[in-house]
Amino acid sequence: MFTGLVECTGKVLAITPVETGARFTVEVPFAHELSLGDSVAVNGCCLTVDKLEPPRVEFDLLTQTLRVTSLGALKVGGECNLERAMGGAGRFGGHFVMGHIDTTGEVLSVEPVGQDHRIRIRIPQEYAKYIIDKGSIALDGVSLTIAAIHNTCEPEFWITPHTWNRTAMHAYTPGQPVNIEVDMLAKYVEKMMAARG
Repeated sequence: MFTGLVECTGKVLAITPVETGARFTVEVPFAHELSLGDSVAVNGCCLTVDKLEPPRVEFDLLTQTLRVTSLGALKVGGECNLERAMGGAGRFGGHFVMGHIDTTGEVLSVEPVGQDHRIRIRIPQEYAKYIIDKGSIALDGVSLTIAAIHNTCEPEFWITPHTWNRTAMHAYTPGQPVNIEVDMLAKYVEKMMAARG
């Protein structure tokens, strides 16, 4: 499990197609602290460390992962958000992020407003029911609070300078695909309510 508080960004070194999906190589600043089999959220997607040659880390991307996430759209040399799995003694500062991407969205606009930035995205209509004002969502692994909702499926976020500078959001451009993980608690409530009829 993750918190959605991105530790740093990494650089995409290679995305090599293989029979089962792709081999994904990232330059990870904290690679020397990892072990084989560790979980790392890369743009919000929980991946398992398969090979370590610090600072290079290799992950396997299954065909399903490439289909459901935006990882396949990353470019060599581009940035990605990184977070290690939450430690048992760590402070919990974001929200419950599982690293299981629900869908992808599209960046509609990125606008500077004073020292902050306002980002608006579009999500598939079937996920609009999980989007509430002031609710939580993970966007490329970043725990964010929804500031406003337009047209039922276009949430808006205000990004502080800290988040803007520490994550890959500063490279967002309109039309770019982004990973979306909706609030896990909302999905549990939906299932329990449905079971009650």
